[in-house]
Amino acid sequence: MKFVIASNNKHKVEEISRVLQPLSIETIAAKQAGVQFDVEETGKTFEENALIKALAVSKASGMPAVADDSGLEVDALGGAPGIYSARYAGVGATNANRIDKLLHELETIPQGMRTARFVCAVCCVFPDGSSVCARGECEGYIGFAPDGEGGFGYDPVFIEKTIGLSFASLSDKQKDAVSHRGKALRELVFKLREFKYNYI
Repeated sequence: MKFVIASNNKHKVEEISRVLQPLSIETIAAKQAGVQFDVEETGKTFEENALIKALAVSKASGMPAVADDSGLEVDALGGAPGIYSARYAGVGATNANRIDKLLHELETIPQGMRTARFVCAVCCVFPDGSSVCARGECEGYIGFAPDGEGGFGYDPVFIEKTIGLSFASLSDKQKDAVSHRGKALRELVFKLREFKYNYI
């Protein structure tokens, strides 16, 4: 059975596919399934937004759909940008714009108080309306300047706690092993295997 990835972000599609493939889940992008979607993320939590996207794409495609909603929570900013991570610097802002704003907000905050975490909620919705959701978190802190050439989003300034390197400095394999999205997707697969419908 194929699962449609409910995302228009090519980086997320690649990462989700990369993590799920070794776990024996075949995925296709929404565009490959003939689905064009642009849903309003009106949820107040990562889980609610992931479910909104997965429901929309499962309904449009008639197939099981997997969606994630993820973001960065910075303790010194009271948990911001959180679910608004992609919109933190306004509509149409680039990754560089968002990073610049974040670093500006933290410019007077010392290293010991720059703790943060990436959070990811992943939901899978089936054509009958049933759903399974999972969550993953990765602890770290915000660096003082971007570092590394890989990843996307806030990866260049997020320093993973145990490795001590930015997400953008890690290989795909290293990142998948410790990232919030990798953790959430592996938990999702575990839950799907226990799911009453036994899809995988």
